Amino acid sequence: MLRLLNLLANLFPFWVITCSGLALFFPTWFTWFSGPMIVWGLAIIMIGMGITLSFEDFRRVTRTTRPVLIGVVAQFAVMPLLGWAIAYGFSLDPQLAVGLILVACCPGGTASNVVSYIAHADVALSVLMTMCSTFAAVVMTPLLTHWLAGAYVPVDAWSLFFNTLQVVILPVLSGMLLNRYTPRLVQAVTPIAPLVSVMVIALICASIIGANAGTIKDSALPLLSAVALLHLGGFTIGYAMARLMRLEENASRTISIEVGMQNSGLGAVLAQSSFAQMALAPIPSAISASFHSIIGSVLAAWWRIRKSKR
Repeated sequence: MLRLLNLLANLFPFWVITCSGLALFFPTWFTWFSGPMIVWGLAIIMIGMGITLSFEDFRRVTRTTRPVLIGVVAQFAVMPLLGWAIAYGFSLDPQLAVGLILVACCPGGTASNVVSYIAHADVALSVLMTMCSTFAAVVMTPLLTHWLAGAYVPVDAWSLFFNTLQVVILPVLSGMLLNRYTPRLVQAVTPIAPLVSVMVIALICASIIGANAGTIKDSALPLLSAVALLHLGGFTIGYAMARLMRLEENASRTISIEVGMQNSGLGAVLAQSSFAQMALAPIPSAISASFHSIIGSVLAAWWRIRKSKR
């Protein structure tokens, strides 16, 4: 049973792509999952991340500072600037531009841990980087979005900060407390948690795509190209930075994956809660989940094959 659950969770790209594709043509199959359900869905994902962490992990960060620091700096320097440059270069609709910049300013997502595992990268480092970038995002995501997206629309950095605090820190800390004080419960739910997270992300993305299916079809080429370029750039620059800093191959792969894969679910929820007047802002986050999953999975498979041939 455990092997089956892991297999279904590792099919993350398949579930996201399938649900998102169906949502374009059968929106009502997924638009029921909306409003508060999306916020609670993300909370479940973040709690699921929290139960995989312990307070000992924070002490481990102090012993792995260099690669973690390089990865987190790349996460909040490369991706936000790249997102802004692409939005400007493609002359995206202001609402879509804000959405693209917002997802570029988000931390790494838990899917990166799965992809790191498939790629034979450093899974422990991936988890540490996800944890550190997630906590840093409470401050960095609102500040960077305010700075880079402020040219398109007024951005209330304080509102974005409090929304990020609510949907990131509180659920993750709750998960960590469950891990510490209810180990039997955590042991029981841990096998199913990754699959639940995957299915919730797929539902969040499909719901947003279904609600905006017409707009996505009308602006498909520039929008899809912009999101694809954002993630291709993240994977490439993340790997290049790590190699330039003389990190070993496994750590470089991990940083590439972590920088290239954003927490798109968080981006979608923040876009809906902080930019409620902008109906199109969550769309780039929904498409982002599909694109970074495809690129990350292909890259992981390629690295896995290369490693097996040695």
